[in-house]
Amino acid sequence: MKMNQIIDSRISLMSTLLLTILMAGCNNDNNEVPLENESTPIIISSNVADMAVDVAINAQITATFSEAMDSTTLNTLSFTVAAGNETAIAATVSLDNASNTAILTPTSDFSAGTLYTTTITSAVKSALGIPLASDTVWSFTTAAAPDTTSPTVSSTYPLNSAINFARNRNITAEISEPLDPATVNTTSFTLSDGATAITGTINYTGTTVTFDPESDLAASTLYTVTLTTALTDLAIPANSLLTNYVWSFTTGTDIAEGPALVNLRTAGDMVILAKAGITNVPTSSITGNIGASPITAASMDNITCNEISGTIYGSDAAYTGNGDVSCFAGTASDTTLVANAVLDMGSAYADAAGRTTPDFTELYAGDLSGQTLQPGLYKWGTDVLISTNVTLEGGANDVWIFQIAGDVNVADGSSIFLTGGAMAKNVFWQVGGGTGAIIGTTAHFEGIILAEKGITVNTGALINGRLLAQTAVTLDQNAVTQPAQ
Repeated sequence: MKMNQIIDSRISLMSTLLLTILMAGCNNDNNEVPLENESTPIIISSNVADMAVDVAINAQITATFSEAMDSTTLNTLSFTVAAGNETAIAATVSLDNASNTAILTPTSDFSAGTLYTTTITSAVKSALGIPLASDTVWSFTTAAAPDTTSPTVSSTYPLNSAINFARNRNITAEISEPLDPATVNTTSFTLSDGATAITGTINYTGTTVTFDPESDLAASTLYTVTLTTALTDLAIPANSLLTNYVWSFTTGTDIAEGPALVNLRTAGDMVILAKAGITNVPTSSITGNIGASPITAASMDNITCNEISGTIYGSDAAYTGNGDVSCFAGTASDTTLVANAVLDMGSAYADAAGRTTPDFTELYAGDLSGQTLQPGLYKWGTDVLISTNVTLEGGANDVWIFQIAGDVNVADGSSIFLTGGAMAKNVFWQVGGGTGAIIGTTAHFEGIILAEKGITVNTGALINGRLLAQTAVTLDQNAVTQPAQ
């Protein structure tokens, strides 16, 4: 699918979902109240976001639910698409039970350049008989042409030729666009150790396909993953992978500790990413790509090409730097790339914030100074303070996720140390505070910051990780290096 036609299923219908949640139990036409151990189903994603533009005229429309659904309640009366005040288009509706995804398949192409409204009514029920709390409505505008481009594999975990992969981790592939969920199965996504196929379960969400082996993988063994051309997108007729996609990795001996990794998707291609710009007091040293969107690329003008080893991606062509723009990318495809990375940053933040059953809650009342922390999921409803050195002790495949409702404050001269083989790429700081993360003068920080607000890096501080902020990132003569893979 052409980049400007990709409507990413990772974009949740957030405003609609919030309304649905708020109205749960208040607008239930069926007057059914869920029991204590039952929940009201919600729509968690669609391949077409609310107010999306350039939707291919030969697209199908999907809605993925939070739980198993009653297929008999999903039909052409409860799931409709209509242009303006016209009657609903002719279509069929089906349910993919494995992914809890309803699919509306038009009997003919949409009209080009037309605003359509999708409606899923509260007549739709979960498998337990609990209806949606209210009707869910969203709109999109079609492009002028059909989608005739094949999906591609944009990233994998582990990477091709990776070694010492943990024996108990899942294998994932990120696809360039949403797939037809009916084509995602153990035939189209296989894992083998040579001649022997490995049994497991396939999970598909948005654009991520995950293989969960039935048991831990063997130690020190070469495995091969194959995604076949049976995988197709949601166009009519469908576009499949052009060729089988094959990659390999070798396990180590370790059983990884801690939660599963946070999936950064394309946000992981950036060492610094922000919505509201990246400011800098020179001279900094940045290893990796950076980007900002939707703010103009001029917001990154005080980062010059001699300070960065990678590429500066902008939402427009306004970057001027110091007159040298050789490191800048601002074409239409580049602006789409950084916009999608920002969306993926939001998805990664939601993933990290949404993890449940923490291993440690309110540990040390949020003051980590001088502590040594093992792998795990940590949760605080407060700020977190690091005023003296902190050590993260674990292996190369172990994972730390820090869920922090407040800000993170790292004092001047303080450091985070990784020992025992621990790696910065496996350390995630989800920061929900109104200020964000503040890294003190000459401090040394390890890990990936996912901040709901800003990230401020004070004079001379060193970062081994990624700075992903939903407002702005501020630098001051810093070294920021993307983590080793």
